[in-house]
Amino acid sequence: MAASQLEAAITTFAQRFGGEPLYVARAPGRVNLIGEHTDYNDGFVLPVAIDREVCIAARSRDDRVVRLYATAFDAWAEFSLDAIPPAQGDWRDYVAGVALHLQRAGWALRGMDAVIRGNVPIGAGLSSSAALEVAAVTIFEAISGFRLDPLRKVRLCQRAENEFVGVRCGLMDQFIATLGQEGHALLIDCRSLEHRPVPIPAQVAIVIADSRVRRALADSAYNERRAQCEEAVRRLGVAALRDVTPEQLRVRSTELPPLIRRRAQHVVEENQRVLDAAAALEQDDLVTFGQLMDASHASLRDLYEVSTPELDALVEIARAVPGCYGSRLTGAGFGGCTVSLVDQGAVQRVCQVIQEAYPRRTGLQPRVYVTYPAAGAEVIPVV
Repeated sequence: MAASQLEAAITTFAQRFGGEPLYVARAPGRVNLIGEHTDYNDGFVLPVAIDREVCIAARSRDDRVVRLYATAFDAWAEFSLDAIPPAQGDWRDYVAGVALHLQRAGWALRGMDAVIRGNVPIGAGLSSSAALEVAAVTIFEAISGFRLDPLRKVRLCQRAENEFVGVRCGLMDQFIATLGQEGHALLIDCRSLEHRPVPIPAQVAIVIADSRVRRALADSAYNERRAQCEEAVRRLGVAALRDVTPEQLRVRSTELPPLIRRRAQHVVEENQRVLDAAAALEQDDLVTFGQLMDASHASLRDLYEVSTPELDALVEIARAVPGCYGSRLTGAGFGGCTVSLVDQGAVQRVCQVIQEAYPRRTGLQPRVYVTYPAAGAEVIPVV
């Protein structure tokens, strides 16, 4: 945990509750380097935990009340563990949903006073919600004196978001927030949940550019893309598109209507790109990795049709700067962010060019973040 975040959380706790917290839990945001729309097709993804985090400073209470203060909203919330209220449609739901599902799973929770503080940008597609969920589970573990298996923690956070918050998400965000490793991406098999760390060379940085276009169409388009993939699965007679190789799809492409074929082609080829990209990183082959990022963006733009002119502009601007190995949209699409892998010596120039060129092309002012692979969730005793 960055010392500034730790110290700020402890200071805010003293201001709001008096005294010191017992623990501070942290969980990072994330960005997906490659592997988009593959997770719900039982495929492969390659996310990385970023060095921006949500942290919760907390002290146990003698009753069953949870009192929360969120610095990002300058807002309070309170609920009883004996009568957790229905979802309210705001930030408190992520803590309340985790508490509800922990208790349903049989864990005995203690009440707490807690301050929530973080620097993961909200609404930028960097998974501040999963970071809050994982931090919430981690602080409940510490305060209440138990420890979950990491994969059980991942599944419980996903269930809280699916069933309590009401967002139909996969496992990737909670997975990387829990199991991320400093200096590494994580190759995740979304079917078996097998995973392995993949080293990110020290000579590169990850540059994230927020298009400032909110994903207004993402929910309906996401559901539509899922349905199209399910249609391809039905017509091909397989369990998931994960089970189709690029060559098999070429041989059987005439069995699919043109639109369904394009959607399937993206997923099938993207799965192979993820595996190839992980192998390239392990061989320190940044040129090949960048080419695979570029190919991923082209596929998301042309075959899966989830890009926007603004995302395309960000990608084109970054790629034009020497030292940028590759760039692509990250996340569901229809807005949000791009991610670029950039040589350390070119980071300042890439950021400067994006800040200057993107407003000229779009009329929008981007937000640009430079990040490095961070560790997953942890808890730190304070007293």
